Amino acid sequence: MVELTLSSSNESQDAARALAAELGADGAVAWAAVLLEMLDRADAAIAVKDASSGLYVHASPRYAALFGHTPQRMHGCSDAELMAPDEAAAMRVGEQAAMTQTLPTVSEQRLERDGQRREFTVTRLVIARGDRGAPRHLCSMWIDQSAQRQRVQQLRTALAQLEQQQRAYEALRRESQDAAVHDPVTGVYQAATFADQLRREVDLSARESRQFSLVSIALDPMADSVAKHGTQARDRILEALGNLIRGNTRAMDSSCRLGEDRFAVLLSGVGLATAHSRMQGLRRQCATQIVVLNGQEVGFTVAMGVASFPHTAGSRDELVQACEAALSDARRRGGNYVALAGIRFEAPEPAFRAA
Repeated sequence: MVELTLSSSNESQDAARALAAELGADGAVAWAAVLLEMLDRADAAIAVKDASSGLYVHASPRYAALFGHTPQRMHGCSDAELMAPDEAAAMRVGEQAAMTQTLPTVSEQRLERDGQRREFTVTRLVIARGDRGAPRHLCSMWIDQSAQRQRVQQLRTALAQLEQQQRAYEALRRESQDAAVHDPVTGVYQAATFADQLRREVDLSARESRQFSLVSIALDPMADSVAKHGTQARDRILEALGNLIRGNTRAMDSSCRLGEDRFAVLLSGVGLATAHSRMQGLRRQCATQIVVLNGQEVGFTVAMGVASFPHTAGSRDELVQACEAALSDARRRGGNYVALAGIRFEAPEPAFRAA
């Protein structure tokens, strides 16, 4: 139960005394009837208790209905006679807190009715005696907040659903973008993305006079015992090869799938010798990798061609051609081999020309 003390002022008390004096005794009764009617039309449930005994001296029909009674039934009775023990105890706590205050207090009260929980804002006010003696009555006003809070909860639920849908949309959008960039089987880049990266790497290396290497990889022909499993075996092998390629490349490197069984790897800032050493390690991992398919172990090997910029080629097209030539050499050697492109030697220009 949450409690809040409301502020009041002497001005409001003076205004009440002035109104009572203006209306007189009969007018005060009429004013009380009008006030109760207005509160009822505002869906407020009103109750007044004797402060000393806790017995009801007034209960509006709306208030009595909250507890399944009539106003006549509640008159002269206590909460213990009319309510469940837990409800009566909650009422007692709120009223005891209000009795210690001279200003109105507000608390949150919950009732379980017909399997549904209803929430109320309860304002309690001690009615002081005119002779400034001990207060004789305690007035409480109950405002049902259930519908409003249900609407708030529905709004929160709707916003949460919209947020969830937005996250799902964003995930789908990222997945679609990722599918356009990465090969779904191997997880490496698609050919179009890799071509852009290779173009940028050539431009960057040419401007900064640094080297990098390009590797062409081809899956060796599968053995008959593996080929009989068809597309399923090929996809499992390609998936394993993609994992090995990504595991042997750094964040600044790039790898892509060029075709059905063709791959390329761009090793940024790596020379020919280092690239050859790293690809030899990858080749050995491929040769010893075991792929389990339908309870059987299948293996695979790859052939590789390695070229570097600017040692084996001075342009992007020359680099690709040198890499492909090295790959063809590796295949001619029976596969499961890493071949290097030849290093180019440029003849020096003559110091002078003959006339």
